Amino acid sequence: MTEHYGDKLFKCEICDKMFRYNGNLKVHMRMHAGDKPFKCEVCDKMFMQQSYLKLHMRIHTGDKPFKCDICLKMFTQQSSLKSHMRIHCGDKPFKCEICDKMFRYNDNLKVHMRMHAEDKKFKCEVCDKRFMQQSYLKIHMRIHTGDKPFKCDVCEKMFMQQSYLKIHMRIHTGDKPFKCDVCEEMFMQQNNLQSHMRIHCVDKPFKCEICDKMFKHNHVLKDHMRIHTGDKPFKCEICDKMFRHNNALKVHMRIHTGDKPFKCEICDQMFRHQNLLKNHMRKHTGIKPFKCEICEEMFIQESTLLSHMRMHTRDKPIQMLNL
Repeated sequence: MTEHYGDKLFKCEICDKMFRYNGNLKVHMRMHAGDKPFKCEVCDKMFMQQSYLKLHMRIHTGDKPFKCDICLKMFTQQSSLKSHMRIHCGDKPFKCEICDKMFRYNDNLKVHMRMHAEDKKFKCEVCDKRFMQQSYLKIHMRIHTGDKPFKCDVCEKMFMQQSYLKIHMRIHTGDKPFKCDVCEEMFMQQNNLQSHMRIHCVDKPFKCEICDKMFKHNHVLKDHMRIHTGDKPFKCEICDKMFRHNNALKVHMRIHTGDKPFKCEICDQMFRHQNLLKNHMRKHTGIKPFKCEICEEMFIQESTLLSHMRMHTRDKPIQMLNL
């Protein structure tokens, strides 16, 4: 039954799985043999390992030793608590490989996959994407036509879908229907609440093997790995520039399209990037966060501070200061 091999000395002759200890191999062999020597005295259910019986007994005793620190709900197993924590953290580790939609539980992903398996009779003639209902295709076509039939009566901004308008209206009404159960902070959108919940959840199970940085989500780790590999899979079709992230490509495309989606509410000036708007707003607020460590003069932008520092260094190369 056994064979010595490297650090794991004991090998299963059926599936070739290796084990460090002979006792572990013996327990494993029960899976192949169907042997379940441990019996529940209450319901007569049989188990392969004594630890499984111990976990099962909590159903009869009502013992729930694992507690959620956020909502205080109790669980019989640690794995159940870990799954439950996704509600608070907004963690969705299960990804659809077809449409990239994320799910909290694998069962939900399985249900979702049936949607892709169903017949999609309605095809977009522009991009070949298929839909189950003609109404879905009609909504989708607005992406290609640019049609935005839903108008905000307050600011006259137009939207492709009524649901988008509904979310937008909260900016004007101040409505924040999504509440954090931990700190009671309110949010306009559910995805903002989910992002916020990660503040309260410290679990980061995904580790970069190169720099040891930890991540809450596996897809974020995959994005991070491009820093080490140098991989830039997103290409601008106009100038061929490559980007590490799709969002960076989207921002870059504004150079070609001239799109400036960020507007100053005071002077109506438009900006390509949100950080440019943020810098611009300091002109209105008077905030000067960048300080010269030599003469203590304050500046609105870091670039202005660096120019100023040349006066003190007499045009010598300037090292970035830890402000």
